[in-house]
Amino acid sequence: MSAAKPVVHVVDDDESFRTAVTRLLQIAGYEVRGYMSAGDFLISQPGDAPGCLLLDVNLPGPSGLDLQAALARHGVSLPVVFLTGHGDVRTSVRALKAGAVDFLTKPVERGPLLAAVAEALARDARAREAASRRGALQALYDSLTPREREVLGGVVAGKLNKQIAADIGAAERTVKAHRAQLMEKMGVSSVAELVRVAAELGLTPPGRPLG
Repeated sequence: MSAAKPVVHVVDDDESFRTAVTRLLQIAGYEVRGYMSAGDFLISQPGDAPGCLLLDVNLPGPSGLDLQAALARHGVSLPVVFLTGHGDVRTSVRALKAGAVDFLTKPVERGPLLAAVAEALARDARAREAASRRGALQALYDSLTPREREVLGGVVAGKLNKQIAADIGAAERTVKAHRAQLMEKMGVSSVAELVRVAAELGLTPPGRPLG
């Protein structure tokens, strides 16, 4: 199955502006969906499909900033580009600190809008790729035995085999065997690679079981 095509969600209560932006983005090759309010967007249940959000600050009902905060609370990671006709420095700073990709003032020009959308979709793709990689690494980590995880923790902490053996009460040759096995399971060929993988998995302190 091919990956789902990203969707640009446009949330703006100005119908003429929303229509104009939708047409511009469609001409540029994007799939676009429009909504009049934050509530309409939430009712649509966009799920976890790839895409981004073009979001007006001032909306009927919950504001764009309210929607941004609500999505963050519920773990929805769609990158947000704000579009507003009534922007101010305080609002833009708040939006950007909360993770917005950009904060554009209406009337927005074609170039900056398309650039912001491209960056938002690229950020979404990077985040999804990182999440996919972390999921794959987590599955490899979950395949380790409890003793292999202990050895992994010692290796990542920079300990010698004999030190790890003393820590876990095993023979040094047993530690060597566990070390070779866990590196094979994790798909790494060096300690440096193992350390990078451990960092990606958030093993802090090193060797602490996940989940």
